[in-house]
Amino acid sequence: MEKGAAERWVPLFPGVRRRRLVSTAQIYQMEVLLEPGSEVPLHQHPQEQISYVARGRLRFQVGDSVIEAGAGSSVAIPGGTLHAVWTLEESLAIDTFTPPRDDYLAADGD
Repeated sequence: MEKGAAERWVPLFPGVRRRRLVSTAQIYQMEVLLEPGSEVPLHQHPQEQISYVARGRLRFQVGDSVIEAGAGSSVAIPGGTLHAVWTLEESLAIDTFTPPRDDYLAADGD
């Protein structure tokens, strides 16, 4: 784990916070803690994303598909695809983006 940003949790949405695990010129990886009943509203970004559910249970909308994912499941989100997440129970996800998200790097502040 990198020092600095990896020690700071950054709020994303009510009940959803993240912290960077590692970033390189090509990849950005973070932990996301999601409280029961929280959500990540419908959005899109140009980066490809993989979400790995380390614990808990999440419902993803990826384009027109709805996917329920429990611990040990991964969901691939192509760049530019509308997607959202609903937290069915307290969850921890590991999200990986390629290329890195400049907005997250800027918010990390280091």
